[in-house]
Amino acid sequence: MTLKTIRIWLWAGIAVMAVILAGATFLLRQPGSAATASAGFGGGTYSLVDQRGRPVDQTMFQGHPSALFFGFTHCPEVCPTTMAEMSTWFEALGDEGKNLQAYFVTVDPERDTPEILGDYVSWVSDRITGVTGSPEEIAKIVKAWGVYAAKVPLEGDDYTMDHTASVFLLDTKGEFQGTIAYGEDSATAIGKLRNLLAKS
Repeated sequence: MTLKTIRIWLWAGIAVMAVILAGATFLLRQPGSAATASAGFGGGTYSLVDQRGRPVDQTMFQGHPSALFFGFTHCPEVCPTTMAEMSTWFEALGDEGKNLQAYFVTVDPERDTPEILGDYVSWVSDRITGVTGSPEEIAKIVKAWGVYAAKVPLEGDDYTMDHTASVFLLDTKGEFQGTIAYGEDSATAIGKLRNLLAKS
């Protein structure tokens, strides 16, 4: 075997290892992967308030299955669409989903006060809790759930928010069990919720 051939095989091996490592890193960052779950995805502590101004923390997800969504009330499309979909999910589940709770956690605490959140979620269902708090505490829960959230400047002093659009599914222990993607087929989404309820 020539030196040139050896070098080719060596570089090929390095390239394969790079692909494997990249894949492993990607897996670790995916919500719901075994690696992510074992790393404590959704962990952490934070002190927030609900739409009535009552204090809530990481224990709010315990004791019942939950659907968790991160958004903001000035959201032009993704958030109102997801809220409308949640309404249809609750309606389709009926009594079967009586123990299911949902949470709308703002990624825009500067504008989303408890009162504003209360008005926003109240039209959907009384089982959806709006959650806000100081920017520092919101940053903690955003980080705990691996959520992407970034302020995007608009004309003048206005801004919007880019954010993760998936709905997180949690079991009665508050542990991550999967996601419902934005715009996912309604029957598929309801099937995921039924599977979550069956485990709870």
